[in-house]
Amino acid sequence: MKPLLSALLSILVSMAAWAQTPVIPKNHYGLPVVTNTALYQQLVAQIPDHELVELASYVPGVVLDIKYATADNLVGEPVYTLATAYARKPVADALRKIQADLKPLGLGLKIFDGYRPYQVTVHFYEKIKDTVYVASPRNGSRHNRGCAMDVTLVRLKDGQELEMPTAYDATIPRAHANFKDVPRKVKKNRELLKKTMQRHGFTVYAEEWWHYDFNDWRKFPLMDIRFEDLKALKR
Repeated sequence: MKPLLSALLSILVSMAAWAQTPVIPKNHYGLPVVTNTALYQQLVAQIPDHELVELASYVPGVVLDIKYATADNLVGEPVYTLATAYARKPVADALRKIQADLKPLGLGLKIFDGYRPYQVTVHFYEKIKDTVYVASPRNGSRHNRGCAMDVTLVRLKDGQELEMPTAYDATIPRAHANFKDVPRKVKKNRELLKKTMQRHGFTVYAEEWWHYDFNDWRKFPLMDIRFEDLKALKR
């Protein structure tokens, strides 16, 4: 009877957990999208890994260069009102480890973008109408899940970026992660970034040397909550 009782208890616990799982409403594309802080907080209370962590205070020594808070980006206009970056808790933990790995080399991470609210992805698509360099609203972006990072490497002593194949947000073949016709030094820098990120659970996006997806991105829902609202939760 004991094994049977144990099995029944496990089933009851699983059913109770399932019953408490918040229902995420779907948008007009049929995508579940978290659009308010109350629902987000419910998810975090149930699964702490869903927390979006502000990286400037979580990753020691990380440099931020949030291009989408400026006009120096793909769409040529600011789309954020705050120059900050967030990522899910496991992603942030991985970035901390990467920063620690790079420190003995005299290097560190510079972050261009992390979590991106879903409406920003919609705006990008309406402006660009391209699904190679921006995500389709029909699918959403891994940035919208808090599981994609746009990064490069900098020298710790002066903050200077290591030379990479192109500038951030370049939409040319040279920006592809495996583009061959680049100087040896540039290729070495790109490969160092790639290997370091891969070692901690990221995969590079083929068309953008700077874009890395966290391998467990499927575990996290799409989000459409502004940075200002995330900051307000910590006050």
